[in-house]
Amino acid sequence: MTKEAVFTMKLEPELRDEFMAEAQAIDRPASQVVRDLMREFVRRQREMREYDAFVQRKVETGREDMRAGRGRSHAEVEADFAARRTALLRKAGEAGA
Repeated sequence: MTKEAVFTMKLEPELRDEFMAEAQAIDRPASQVVRDLMREFVRRQREMREYDAFVQRKVETGREDMRAGRGRSHAEVEADFAARRTALLRKAGEAGA
C-alpha cells in the first residue's frame, strides 16, 4: 500500500518521547505503530456501529411483534419460567433421591 498522505498532530513532548521509546523497544517504526493503532480504531468503530445497528433491528422487530399482538407480558413470561424451574427442581430432586 502506498503511503502518500501525511498526518500531523500535536501532543505533549513527554508522550511523544515515551511513545518513541516504546516503539523502539519493540523494534518497530513509530509510524507503523500509529498505522496499526489507527487500523484497530477503525475496525472497533465499525464493529460497534454494526452491533448497534443489529441491536436496533432486534428492538424494532420486538416492537413490531408487540404492536401485532405477538408478544407476552412480563407476568406471563415469569409464570412460565417459574413453572419450568419448579419442574426442573422436582426432576432434580427425584434423580438425587
